[in-house]
Amino acid sequence: MLINRRRIQIEWGDCDAAGTVFFPRYVEYGDACSNGLFAQVGLSKRAMLKTYNIAGIPVVDLRARFIVPSDFSDEVVYETSITEWGRSSFLVHHKVFRADGVLALEIFERRVWVARVSDDPVRFQGQPIPEEVKKRFTDPATGV
Repeated sequence: MLINRRRIQIEWGDCDAAGTVFFPRYVEYGDACSNGLFAQVGLSKRAMLKTYNIAGIPVVDLRARFIVPSDFSDEVVYETSITEWGRSSFLVHHKVFRADGVLALEIFERRVWVARVSDDPVRFQGQPIPEEVKKRFTDPATGV
């Protein structure tokens, strides 16, 4: 399983009045880490949208399990991987570790490979994920 690792320094602006990370920031970090995972196999977001003529890979379901808080000046490490592929959706799993190696948080994102509906530019529709995309995650040397 391919894993993207990213270190994140918790800044003052990431925190609530108590100095603890404001929970939506974890989701924002996770989105960047998901993009980083695709970039790791040669699929930057810009290239992916252009190459496959999709509108994006939006999150359609999100779950989080908070174990221990992170505070201002802490460093965390996101480990991001795709744990399940469907026809038009996939499951992204983020494990977030404190610098001491303790698991602080898990986030599960269900994302869908979508294109615009041709007769309605504000509607999107799931599309089959190309097998060549899935293969990059099992054989990262493919197409890179």
